[in-house]
Amino acid sequence: MSRLRILYSRLRAEEKQLFAAAESRGIPCSLEDIRTEPWSIGSHDTDVFLARCIGHLQNLSVARMLEAEGATVVNPSAVMELCGDKLATSAALAAAGIPQPAFRAAFSEEAALEAAEQLGFPVVFKPVTGSWGRLLALASNRETAEAIVEHKAHLGPAHQVYYIQSYVEKGGFDVRAFMVEGRPLCAIRRTSDHWITNTARGGRAENHPVDAELADLLERVHAAVGGVFIAVDLFLTSAGWLVNEINDGAEFRNSSAPTGVDIAGAVVEACARRMKEEKRGEKRGAKRSAPSCGSSSSGS
Repeated sequence: MSRLRILYSRLRAEEKQLFAAAESRGIPCSLEDIRTEPWSIGSHDTDVFLARCIGHLQNLSVARMLEAEGATVVNPSAVMELCGDKLATSAALAAAGIPQPAFRAAFSEEAALEAAEQLGFPVVFKPVTGSWGRLLALASNRETAEAIVEHKAHLGPAHQVYYIQSYVEKGGFDVRAFMVEGRPLCAIRRTSDHWITNTARGGRAENHPVDAELADLLERVHAAVGGVFIAVDLFLTSAGWLVNEINDGAEFRNSSAPTGVDIAGAVVEACARRMKEEKRGEKRGAKRSAPSCGSSSSGS
C-alpha cells in the first residue's frame, strides 16, 4: 500500500500536525527522522515523501537521493533549489516580470559597498540561504555597511556571495501567503515593532484576506517557481505588492488559528492525491523500513 512518509530532522509542531492530519483522514503515513541511519540510493515503491527537514542542504540532499530512485518528493528538489537560494529566487521572479524589491548581487567587499550605494541607503544585507530572519543586517549608511561587509568577509565562503536588497518601508507588517498545488490557501499579516516581522522572531500573526489582486500575483509566483506547498512573503507598498521571499518548507504553527484554515490537512490531502497518481507496477526492490501511523516511535 502506498504511504505518505514525512521526513524530518527535528520534530516540530508542524510535523506533528501533518502526521495527525494524515492519520485523521485515514492516509497511511509514517514519521521518519533522517538522522537515524545512513542513506543510499536504492529503490522504492509508490510512497510519497514529504520533506520537512530544517536544514536546507539536508532537505535538498535527501530529495535528490529519493528522486534518483524515481520517488515523488514534496516539494521536488528543483523547487527547493530555487526557493532556498534568495538570489535564484530573485532571478526567477525577475525573469517572470514579478514585482520585488530592488536588489544587487556582489562578489567582493568593494562591489558589495558599491551595490549598497547604487541602491541607496537604507539597504538590507541577506545571506543567500537561511530562514527565520537570521543574519539579516540593516545598513542605514555607508559606515554601517562597511562594518557588515567586513564581518561577512570573515564568515566563510558561503557569505562571499553578497545579496543586497533595498529596504522597503512596510508600515510595520508584511504578509505571508500559503499556496497548495498552485492555489492560494490563506494568508497572515505579520506585525512587529521590529523591522524583522517573522513570527519566529516574535511577530504577531492575524488573518489577511486574499483578494483577487493578491491571488493573481500569487498564481504568477507559482507559475515562476512551482511547488506543491510554498509560502510567499510579500510587502504592500503605495505602488502595490512586492514579493520578498518564497519558502519551500514553511512553518505554519502560528497561521492556522488566525486564518481558520487547516493548513496541515490541505498539505497531506495534496500529498494523498500524488499517492493515487503513482503508477502501480512491479516493485523495484525493498523500501526503507519505517514505523506506520499509530505505532511510530517518533510520533506525537
